[in-house]
Amino acid sequence: MSLIKNAMNFFTDAYYELTKATWLGKKEVVGTTVVVVVFVIIMSIFVSIVDLFLGTIVGVIL
Repeated sequence: MSLIKNAMNFFTDAYYELTKATWLGKKEVVGTTVVVVVFVIIMSIFVSIVDLFLGTIVGVIL
């Protein structure tokens, strides 16, 4: 088979698979986005506190 036929088969199959996928609704997307943003903020605060704590300890030791 030629390269063009292979590419066409690939894109046809990819399109077919995407039509079978179940997509989330707007409400679910917004909800999961909020969860991710809140989690990132909490983790950044946690990492900042740990960094400050460890930096202070290293400063005292040295």
